[in-house]
Amino acid sequence: MRRIDNLNLLGRLLLAVPAGALATLSFAPYQYWFLAPLSLIIFFTLLQNQRPKTAFQTGFAWGLGLFGSGVWWVHVSIADFGGMPIAAGLFLMALLIGYLAIYPALFGALLARFGLGRPFHQLMLIGPVLWLLLDWIRGWLFTGFPWLWLGYGQIHGPFASFAPILGVEGLTLALVLSCGALVAAGYYRNWKPLMVPALLLFLAYQTKGIEWVQPEPYKPVKVALVQGNIPQALKWQPDQRWPTLMKYLDLTRENWDADIIVWPEAAIPALEQQVGTFLSRIDEAARMNQSAVITGVLDRTEQGQYYNNILTLGVNRDGAYHYDTTSRYSKHHLLPFGEFVPFGDLLRPLAPIFNLPMSSFSRGNFIQQNLEANGYALAPALCYEIAFSEQVRQNVGSGTDILLTLSNDAWFGRSIGPHQHMEIAQMRALETGKPLLRATNTGVTAVVDYQGKIIAELPQFETGVLRATVTPTKGLTPYTSLGSWPLYLYLLWSVTLSWLLVKRRRGDFRETNPQEGVH
Repeated sequence: MRRIDNLNLLGRLLLAVPAGALATLSFAPYQYWFLAPLSLIIFFTLLQNQRPKTAFQTGFAWGLGLFGSGVWWVHVSIADFGGMPIAAGLFLMALLIGYLAIYPALFGALLARFGLGRPFHQLMLIGPVLWLLLDWIRGWLFTGFPWLWLGYGQIHGPFASFAPILGVEGLTLALVLSCGALVAAGYYRNWKPLMVPALLLFLAYQTKGIEWVQPEPYKPVKVALVQGNIPQALKWQPDQRWPTLMKYLDLTRENWDADIIVWPEAAIPALEQQVGTFLSRIDEAARMNQSAVITGVLDRTEQGQYYNNILTLGVNRDGAYHYDTTSRYSKHHLLPFGEFVPFGDLLRPLAPIFNLPMSSFSRGNFIQQNLEANGYALAPALCYEIAFSEQVRQNVGSGTDILLTLSNDAWFGRSIGPHQHMEIAQMRALETGKPLLRATNTGVTAVVDYQGKIIAELPQFETGVLRATVTPTKGLTPYTSLGSWPLYLYLLWSVTLSWLLVKRRRGDFRETNPQEGVH
């Protein structure tokens, strides 16, 4: 490690970039979970004994490696559907990656500023606090982008059993703590910091076999998830409306024996009011077959507001379908530039990507009633918002049977983006202890059990119907009940201990000789 101390700035940056890219391989579709800790160990080592400015640059380089290799797939939607010149699209991607890289850069600078130059204090007290805080800020600021939180890449690793207790942030914390302890042990040449990862691994092993929720095998659900595989370029063409509807209808007719049939996000290429007769007929057919159909559909209210909705037809608590009385789930967490345009008046004239049809949606409520389909309660999330763990958690209650997410990842082609999206959905199932149904237009369409494992999956870019039998669960995991409060308490404890150490180092705490008495 002393040799790394002697690296010049250029050497650190050249090592930090591939180290950051290494972490991308821990996420889907690669899932080499052990590469994330290796990436962090290199990163933390490079940050040792550095001034804040150098640490900021090193963190920025590491972030460029991670996000440059991990979110490049956003460019697919810009290039294929944005209508922008290649140079402009690459410039936008550079802005996004540069913005995301600022977070590890800030981590490095703050670590150097407040770490007091001591590896133990830096990496085992201040470091984990800073990492979690910056992750939370990135997941909130500008509507949030909680992609590539390192905990997602650990869903197949040894810390996965922490997810039902502390959520994905808990996995991230365990990872950062363990890697920090390993680096501190190397600098101190002392085995004592190794007790931290040893303790975490022991706790992970002890909690692995705990059943936080109870499966209900007497209440099986036969599901059919329809993957229409409609090309994105054709989806909203007027002459493709009825061919698309007939395609979904034909695939549904073959699966009326399922309890619940699920179509993807915005599967109906029209506003709900424009296809009222079609929806009524689907509703009647589903009732005749004692089934329920769940579909994504767009809606426009009389006030001119657009909503991205999920609608339940067939056997449900609302009775027969009627536009004025049927309940819907309305997407809350909208996708920037896809569903709303920040500073729209300024950006819309610049390029077609800022003026996509219906790119000014309104938000649904943060917490909404579970959808009811054929006697089962489903907690829904539309596309991008499955990445927001707190929103999903707060919409799961004691009566929730299944998680439901509809998506359309056709925007991102054959990139790694849809696989990362699927992995995030798996984490929500593991956190809440609820099975999950994920229906998409082009994939990944899959069924996930309450332990976060995919039990059935359709190949991407194929038209098909995924059939599976799902076992609901009852009960709530600790994470569902408590959320991030245990992590808040951990942060408070770490900050307090760090403050005491700082005060002690500055000489504000002086030992008093007992023989001197009290003055």
